[in-house]
Amino acid sequence: MKNMLLITLVLIAIVMVILGIIGKMLPPALTGIGFIIISILFYKKDI
Repeated sequence: MKNMLLITLVLIAIVMVILGIIGKMLPPALTGIGFIIISILFYKKDI
């Protein structure tokens, strides 16, 4: 379950960053970066 969450967060993050760059919009890119940070924190946490 944890791996599915991480994969989903990373995929959404990549899409958000790409949409932010293509559309020259800052909020989607920042959201994507935030999702990457959240997924790294989930990965490091021992559940």
